[in-house]
Amino acid sequence: MKESPQKFDVVKSSGEVVRFSVEKLKRSLLRSGADDKAVEHIIDIVRDELYQGISTKEIYNRAFALLKKKKSVYASKYKLKKAIYELGPTGFPFEKFIAALLFYSGYETKTGQILQGRCVDHEVDVVALKNGQHIVAECKFHSEEGRNCNVKVPLYIHSRYRDIVAYGTELKNTEITPNEGWVVTNTRFTKDAIEYGTCAGLVLLSWDYPKGDSLKERIDRLGLYPITVSTLLSSREKQFLLSRDVVLCRELVNDAFYLDHLGISNGRKIKILAEVSSLCKVTL
Repeated sequence: MKESPQKFDVVKSSGEVVRFSVEKLKRSLLRSGADDKAVEHIIDIVRDELYQGISTKEIYNRAFALLKKKKSVYASKYKLKKAIYELGPTGFPFEKFIAALLFYSGYETKTGQILQGRCVDHEVDVVALKNGQHIVAECKFHSEEGRNCNVKVPLYIHSRYRDIVAYGTELKNTEITPNEGWVVTNTRFTKDAIEYGTCAGLVLLSWDYPKGDSLKERIDRLGLYPITVSTLLSSREKQFLLSRDVVLCRELVNDAFYLDHLGISNGRKIKILAEVSSLCKVTL
């Protein structure tokens, strides 16, 4: 890998200006599954094309294109963050995605449940049960990059959680009383949001938090990639599958007949299934 003779400032999607980090780019490329030699080659090309004020989006697009030339599955893993944004514009597919992550982690899950509180009823995005854990999770989805979850989000969710817990406690009914309140977002939490959520006893899960068990790390570890990571499916095809509650690559392997409904040729179908199978570590 070449030495960098000049330091460059880059512009994030939020508008924040930061110093370009070779190490950060390297980590994201390695997470795609590409080997060291391929990663170093891509970094050398990207670094030669840097200029002051380049956007992180431009860097991403260039790295993505180079990875796709190497192997489509590398590009699919690399675009994970963008793929989660593509679950929008509404937050419902994201709620289904979070429920699926918990389901494949051994939880019994339900979405869109109405739970009674001491003061009012609450519609809860995800309810999950496993071995005495009773989770109520609220999902805060942003379809635009650069928008973070501020302290107002855990403040609001904590008040709803306490109202639900208060109702079950008054009735002395442990079956309807949750013992974990979660706040899940596809973006990042602000410092105040993390401080309040931690102090209030909420479980916070975001793109990069908590370190070692963040959303991106859970997805990579479990191989539970959303179908939107596919580089072979069109936007229209992805939206069709999402509308049929096919949210995970794993689910598409099991429900491949949906590709027939889309009128996809047999040759293209084989390529798509090979791609998604490789992502979710399922053998056809």
